Amino acid sequence: MSRFALIKAVLGPVMRLMFRPQVEGAEHIPGDGPVILAGNHLTFIDSMILPLVCDRQVFFIGKDEYVTGKSLKGRLMAWFFTGVGMIPVDRDGGRGGVAALMTGRRVLEEGKVFGIYPEGTRSPDGRLYRGRTGIARLTLMTGAPVVPFAMIGTDKLQPGGAGMPRPGRVTVRFGEAMEFSRYDGMDRDRYVLRAVTDSVMTEVMLLSGQEYVDMYATKAKAA
Repeated sequence: MSRFALIKAVLGPVMRLMFRPQVEGAEHIPGDGPVILAGNHLTFIDSMILPLVCDRQVFFIGKDEYVTGKSLKGRLMAWFFTGVGMIPVDRDGGRGGVAALMTGRRVLEEGKVFGIYPEGTRSPDGRLYRGRTGIARLTLMTGAPVVPFAMIGTDKLQPGGAGMPRPGRVTVRFGEAMEFSRYDGMDRDRYVLRAVTDSVMTEVMLLSGQEYVDMYATKAKAA
């Protein structure tokens, strides 16, 4: 049994009891081949719930600090996140974004599922913020379809994204797959990248019901 299967078998029932996830539209995720899952990001537990509600293993980028802790809690976090599919990347500095992009491309070229939060960080206030164009680069470079998704209610269970989450019900809603083959060969056109990104974020907004803010979340946090 793989570590991913073990984690789902052991922690899956506990997570379902604690968060009672209602999953909608899971049939939109292809059963094989590369696919990008792109959604909103409300709080820390989003990255714990998403892998456990998908039949296929979801690989995603995470901060390397999640796997470098030396305490018992740090070691347990490292075991969990690397087991469910997190790939640690140092995202600080000018090369962090490139490393994340190339990692995602490698995962997709291997025919796997790659999860991404286009906002680039957690929402500071529950609203949906402008998406970064890395999602567009990935789908245009690899041809992988994008399945938009929405996390609903996780911010109520873990306000501020820190501390132990409260028990409660969350919804994970998946939309229909989006493909952008009409833009083949245009992954360096900034207007195309923005159009593709905005179309994905529009679907996420419709799925989540969040208010949309045409500003990067990092800028809102810095204000």
